[in-house]
Amino acid sequence: MITLNEIPIVKAEMLIRRPVEEVYEAFINPEITTKFWFTKSSGRLEEGKTIRWDWEMYGVGDELYVKELEQNKLIRIEWTDGTQVEWVFTSRTDNETFVSITNFGFSGSGDEMVAQAIDSMGGYIMVLSGLKAYLEHNIQLNLVADKAPDANVNW
Repeated sequence: MITLNEIPIVKAEMLIRRPVEEVYEAFINPEITTKFWFTKSSGRLEEGKTIRWDWEMYGVGDELYVKELEQNKLIRIEWTDGTQVEWVFTSRTDNETFVSITNFGFSGSGDEMVAQAIDSMGGYIMVLSGLKAYLEHNIQLNLVADKAPDANVNW
């Protein structure tokens, strides 16, 4: 049994060599996001709306509530389990954007929170890696689908 002094907070960050407008749009617009993360969405992210994202290869999906959007700077959402995610977009040059994703609000036992945090960290690093490959090199790496091929319900 793990005793925690603080609830874990996950942070995943990466430099994407594309303009901030393009990087921000990649997370707002499901036509782009489906190239590197989920496979289906009920729509664009809009402040105050509930959106559904599906990972059809695994037969799973979840709803999120869009808490706040600040054009080219910030996305803040809350998942149905109460965890929250914040994306911060920092333009470094005309063609470089630093993306910082923070996930917090884990619940359960210490062991459960640590497991959720580790899973989340790996997931958001994959998302940023897939985004980088797609926006910088126009390559779809299929990282999310290939992470757990034995769990794929379509094979």
